[in-house]
Amino acid sequence: MSHVQGQAPADDQAAAAADKAPAGAVISVVVLCFGGLVASLMQTLIIPIQPDLPRLLGTSIGNASWIITATLLAAAVAMPIAGRLGDMFGKQRVLLASAALLTLGSLLCALGDTLIPLIIGRGVQGLAMGFIPVGMSLIREITPPRITSMAVAAMSATLGVGGAIGLPLSAWIVQTWDWHALFWVATGLGVLIVVAVLVFLPRVNTAAGGRLDIPGAVGLAIGLSAFLIAVSKANDWGWTSASTLGLGLGGIAVLVLWGFFELRQREPLVDLRTSARPAVLLTNIAAAAIGFGMMAQAIILPMLLRLPEATGYGLGQSILAAGLWMAPGGLMMMFFAPLSGLLINRIGAKFTLAIGASILGAGYIFAFFLMDSAWKLMLASIICAIGVGIGYAAMPTLIMGSVPPTEAGAAVGLNGLMRSLGTTVASAVMALVLASATISLGGTEVPDESTFTWCFLIAAAAAFVGVAITLLIPTKARASSIVEEQPARAGH
Repeated sequence: MSHVQGQAPADDQAAAAADKAPAGAVISVVVLCFGGLVASLMQTLIIPIQPDLPRLLGTSIGNASWIITATLLAAAVAMPIAGRLGDMFGKQRVLLASAALLTLGSLLCALGDTLIPLIIGRGVQGLAMGFIPVGMSLIREITPPRITSMAVAAMSATLGVGGAIGLPLSAWIVQTWDWHALFWVATGLGVLIVVAVLVFLPRVNTAAGGRLDIPGAVGLAIGLSAFLIAVSKANDWGWTSASTLGLGLGGIAVLVLWGFFELRQREPLVDLRTSARPAVLLTNIAAAAIGFGMMAQAIILPMLLRLPEATGYGLGQSILAAGLWMAPGGLMMMFFAPLSGLLINRIGAKFTLAIGASILGAGYIFAFFLMDSAWKLMLASIICAIGVGIGYAAMPTLIMGSVPPTEAGAAVGLNGLMRSLGTTVASAVMALVLASATISLGGTEVPDESTFTWCFLIAAAAAFVGVAITLLIPTKARASSIVEEQPARAGH
């Protein structure tokens, strides 16, 4: 009870600050969106040099793949933990720590020339993804009610925008300078975020206090890591290998035990009872399905663009050209984020999410029929990106409208984790489908054309499953109440 009573002055302070300084609130949102954009950009930063990593680092293909996996694991674990820390100790502090971790991880990679420093640095970079759920939960506390939904939408869209623009930007940097320049640029961006957080974010005391559930954090990290490693490495190790099954089933067992442990804690890392509310649970399941759909186009379209024309269906684009064909999708995602905020205010977050997932599925149907030229795939990418932008923007609004303010950071972090699970499973499934039928080209096996059409159909099905799940979300308490509750809070 003391947490609730202690939070009221902080809530009043946040609401008053937002109402008195709308210009300052807009600047704060820009800072948060920029930080989220850079954090998500780290996920695709290394893709242009991924095929060359074994040669550059003097290691095997299997060992080099851990540079990608480390970022994935760290980001998945960081989001719910950072959200909880933000709720407890103040969101600005956690945002600053996340920006500092991004800077440190980038610097380690920039200075490294061997495998281990890069794995460590990429893991530390992944921890910076905690910036996004904490930033979204802070927006509710520092923005005027009239712009809250649009601000949350813009911040959420950075998850997709950063990934979309990361490929052409990284390709241009690699082609212009040494590969270390990728990480020097990332280090500079990290320093900018640290300075921006210190200078521009308001000092509002929103800390609810409490005790960090360290055993819960460790259990979540172990269970998630084991499961995600099994899924991401299954195509290399074999889906029925002892390593895949052992880690996968072991990770699930640890997560089940972790769930029972969390239910017995007074101050759990993740409040599973709150997470089991239909609105929260169904939104998180939909997040996994839509995350699957979002990742599929990021894998399939660039590959189809880059395959040689000698295959009869590849489009023979360079990595930079492929990235540039994909870049308009990221820009459209950013453009449609404010529209999503308007839709949320008018029809509610539930139906906005359903519209976004429907557009995503339609983009894959478009790609299925029109994959014979680069400009048509660009249109498919734009349609998918619009769907992702609208859908990703609506999810945190649904979540925050269904949980207490003191749990908003952890709840949004868990939603981000569910998106990550969807993207991880998508990567594994797409790789499995693409490897199921191949043709020989100059002594190299490349995916057959039929595998791409199957990938488009599977991704479309995932998106439409997300629509069906979204329509089951209860509507008796509209998720747009994150906007409506602020006036009441200000007049508390």
